[in-house]
Amino acid sequence: MKKIYFLFYLISVSLFAQTTDETKVDLSSPYKTIYTHLHFLQPETYNEVKAARTIYGESPEKSIDIALKIKQVLDGKGLKIDFKKVPLEANYKDSISGVEIKNQYVLFSKVPEIYLERINGKWYYSEETNEKIYALYHNVFPVGTDFIKSIVPGFGHMELLGIELWQYLGIIIFIVIGVFLSWIINKMIFYILKFLESSFMRFTHNSLSKTLDKLSRPSALLIVFYLVEIYIPTLQFQIDINSFLIKGLEIGQIVLWIYVFLEIVSVFIEVFVSYTSRTESKLDDQLAPILSRLLKVLVVLLGVLKMLTVFGVNTTTVIAGASIGGLAVALASQDTVKNLIGTFMIFLDKPFQIGDWIEGGGVEGTVEEVGFRSTRIRAVDTSIYSIPNSKLSEIVINNKGLRQYRRYQTKLGIRYDTPPELIEAFVVGVRKIIEIHPETLTKSYNVEFTGFGDSSLEILLNTYFLSLEWGVEQSSKHRLHMAILNLAAELGVDFAFPSQTVMIEEFPEKKNVNISYNTESVRIENIISNVVENFK
Repeated sequence: MKKIYFLFYLISVSLFAQTTDETKVDLSSPYKTIYTHLHFLQPETYNEVKAARTIYGESPEKSIDIALKIKQVLDGKGLKIDFKKVPLEANYKDSISGVEIKNQYVLFSKVPEIYLERINGKWYYSEETNEKIYALYHNVFPVGTDFIKSIVPGFGHMELLGIELWQYLGIIIFIVIGVFLSWIINKMIFYILKFLESSFMRFTHNSLSKTLDKLSRPSALLIVFYLVEIYIPTLQFQIDINSFLIKGLEIGQIVLWIYVFLEIVSVFIEVFVSYTSRTESKLDDQLAPILSRLLKVLVVLLGVLKMLTVFGVNTTTVIAGASIGGLAVALASQDTVKNLIGTFMIFLDKPFQIGDWIEGGGVEGTVEEVGFRSTRIRAVDTSIYSIPNSKLSEIVINNKGLRQYRRYQTKLGIRYDTPPELIEAFVVGVRKIIEIHPETLTKSYNVEFTGFGDSSLEILLNTYFLSLEWGVEQSSKHRLHMAILNLAAELGVDFAFPSQTVMIEEFPEKKNVNISYNTESVRIENIISNVVENFK
């Protein structure tokens, strides 16, 4: 009886084992096919014949070779399958990789040539993969890779912490060669940058030279990292170690790229500042720090997006999410967007420069700074106005800083009883004072008897001061006013003020007050000559 039970046990175990092995060769979905391929190429479950069943339309020998080459290419590039992301659907269709939607699955975007396709209801590696795998293998593994491994003696394959001894030796050789190449390339790039600086840079100075010097070392390291990434597959590490090393190299390259581009931005800004310092406009000087911050933020942002790809993050999804989020933020902060657009409009139209005296929207003062959001204007009382750029780009601005001259206009009111001869003499004298004034525009001025006011005879004085500085203008007014007062005093011309005159025809013992004016022509000419001479 025991023999019968034992016989049934052996039969059941044998059938179960056959069934288990057979079920592992499953090509019903992308997940099952990839799992079948990689499972039977592991040391503990190695069966290259079953792994080759994932290859379609090739001879058994070639199918085995292709299956091995696919795994070696993935291992050499450090690409480790994340089975959580592999689709389980038998009728999976890829709607991203091409225009036409097909039953296919691309394992990694870095090697789009390796992908699965559904043939006769089962999933196999595509015919394109079978054709291109040998070229991919030679691109991943440099010439001599197989030869290096073949000449390693037996003791060199002894493992220590999962790494063979000959691979440790290879790491040391890589480090020595890398340091040597880095030193040589650093010197070469340094001399090339110096040559370019002396040949093409017109605005050379110490800060620019220091910035260029900082570019040579990271650029040399970038080249060395790139070469190491190309030749690291020759050491044929395990997939986990290879993936770790390649990710480290890629992260290092991205960090160096960010640093290099930030330095390039610094070089660009240095050249831009050197150029703007030689222009008359001061607004472009204000553009330099804004442009510097904008470019540096853009460089860091692109570097972060590239870094996310190293960790397997789909940047398309991130950008799409950022676009939607950006739209929501834009809708929620329309004023900020308006101000940013206003900033660009100010820099494009240049309605004023830094240091200009402007007037508009009830604000008057000197432009001190144009920022991303607002413009700072310092008023006469030294207080600061911060005006949003969206508003500043819409209002009417009177840029007094663009004036060629400072106009000055006033009315001189003299008494009604002033004789016509003295009025004419006074007008002529004021004209001569303006003509000899060192700060007035002599080719354009007006001094005329223009009307009869309520309390005075009105003489219009219109002239232009040459200096655009407010302080110089006030000093010029002072000299002009003092000369006019001296002229009036010498001629006996009195200035009127609001008053009323009551005429009394008959009143005991009272007489009208009559001011006597001296209108002798010779006296008038002498007075005008003396006043003008003294003013000089």
